[in-house]
Amino acid sequence: MLLVLCVDLDDDLGRKTGVETPVVGRDAVREAAVALATADPEDSDVNVLFEGLHLADEVDDEAVEVAAVTGVDGSDVRANRKVGEELDRVLAELATGEDVRAIVVTDGAQDESVVPVIRSRVSIDGVRRVVVRQAQDLESMYYTIKQVLDDPETRGTILVPLGILLLIYPLTIVADSLGYPGTGLGLISALLGLYILGRGLGLEDWLDAAVSRTREALFTGRITLITYVVAAALLAIGGLGGVETLADIRVDRVQRLGVLDTIAALVYGAVQWFAAAGVTSSLGRVTDEYLSGTFRWRYLNAPFYVVAIAAVLHGVSAFFLGEASLQYVAITLTAGTILGLASTLSLAIAESRAGRRAEAA
Repeated sequence: MLLVLCVDLDDDLGRKTGVETPVVGRDAVREAAVALATADPEDSDVNVLFEGLHLADEVDDEAVEVAAVTGVDGSDVRANRKVGEELDRVLAELATGEDVRAIVVTDGAQDESVVPVIRSRVSIDGVRRVVVRQAQDLESMYYTIKQVLDDPETRGTILVPLGILLLIYPLTIVADSLGYPGTGLGLISALLGLYILGRGLGLEDWLDAAVSRTREALFTGRITLITYVVAAALLAIGGLGGVETLADIRVDRVQRLGVLDTIAALVYGAVQWFAAAGVTSSLGRVTDEYLSGTFRWRYLNAPFYVVAIAAVLHGVSAFFLGEASLQYVAITLTAGTILGLASTLSLAIAESRAGRRAEAA
């Protein structure tokens, strides 16, 4: 048996006419179609019902039945479930021993989302989409655009660059009126370039994670939020200090600085600030680990390692710049090594003893 199944996913038939669904039989479907056309002649589901009758009339070489099923308005999940329930009632009402195959008749892409539900209950020979000829692709275009706008990833990929491009003209006008010609275009171009670069490198996930960690730190009172800000400021100061040191040395030197001398000048001017940033951030992390109950003695190695590395870099860079003797370099190298070894050994012993006390308790 062939079942011509007319689908009204948003239940226009029931809401506008009061007809109880499912509707089974040619006469019943015809009466329902006339009732819906009388209530709302512009409703596209009228075409679906009449198309179902038309298809049934075309098939004359086998048993054929027409039925109309409806969903609910406002929820695709509930609508699909209701269509499945009404289809089960239709199949039970047919009560035929023959295999039932179906031709699904819809009025557009939205109603076709229920096709998998129907296929799980009956074999489908085909899907017939019925729309007004003057607007044959209009509804499909509408639902395609709607799905694009509902998808967060697609929305960000398409709409954000489009919005930036649309801002070029007004911002260029504003920049020209303020006496900065070309600034608006350059700014928008930079924003678009940064966005495309970020999408290409997948930085949006990293940014989302960073924002999430920052929000968590704010609401859980983590000291690292403060120490990281201070460390960032110290790093910026260190960078400026390195540049200033390089500029002063260039003024004092007659000869042009080589690559090693340039690197040494930058390190010499910045290393103490970088070391302060490293110690600050590591102490903040150790404090948070202690407050959260996950503290380990070995975590205290970090600030000692930072100081040891900073001492070594300071001595080597000073030697390359002629600010220190070879003896000073030897002292800093030895002191840095001893500091690293001493901290590692002493903290390992402290952690071992703490572990034994915990086991004994």
